[in-house]
Amino acid sequence: MPTPHNSAKTGDFAKTVLMPGDPLRAKFIAETFLTTPKLVNNVRGIQGYTGTYRDVPVSVMASGMGMPSIGIYSYELFTQYKVDNIIRIGSAGAISAKLKLRDVIAAQGACTNSNFAHQYGLPGPFAPIADFTLLETAVAAAREMGVEMPVGNVLSSDTFYDASGSTMKWGEMGVLAVEMEAAALYMNAAKLGKRALAICSISDSLVTGEELDASQRQNTFTAMMKIALETAVRMAEK
Repeated sequence: MPTPHNSAKTGDFAKTVLMPGDPLRAKFIAETFLTTPKLVNNVRGIQGYTGTYRDVPVSVMASGMGMPSIGIYSYELFTQYKVDNIIRIGSAGAISAKLKLRDVIAAQGACTNSNFAHQYGLPGPFAPIADFTLLETAVAAAREMGVEMPVGNVLSSDTFYDASGSTMKWGEMGVLAVEMEAAALYMNAAKLGKRALAICSISDSLVTGEELDASQRQNTFTAMMKIALETAVRMAEK
């Protein structure tokens, strides 16, 4: 049923939804990869489409930026639209010297400086992790596509411009990259008994200072997109 943030009707979304942050990336994926994509939501410009990929229904909808935003959209997809799997396909900044621009990584876990978990009233810190079935399916798909996809921790940060200057300290603990959404997505999925995974493309490096521009981020992360789409197809067969 429609919500204040989503005008789609019941049944408009497939069981697996790909979630880029950028609405224009959602549009690019729908128009490039999906057969007969239909725009099912455009409230606040957060474009959501449903079509088919290799004859399997797949949806793609933007999450916006940050944990509050993906927290809202993923919660509503899981609860109001009965979505089972959400795969975040976003950009991330490398904090590991082993990564280069356009590398694809999978977030097995999501460290965070956010207070998102406070709402659950837990007696200690919560460790947000990906669903293993989604993760192993994506890893297998990437391997068969010939894409080397490192798996490890990311940092889900509430701050893009970090006044503390401490982001690189996470890299000293083996964290691969910093992004802004995965932890909230993983917590929503855990609370609701759903599946979630974040696959990210490296758009910039805090190690080298290199970065891609907005157009490149929108249109060139096709390896990540194809891995997520293949994962959606394989999940439909399970």
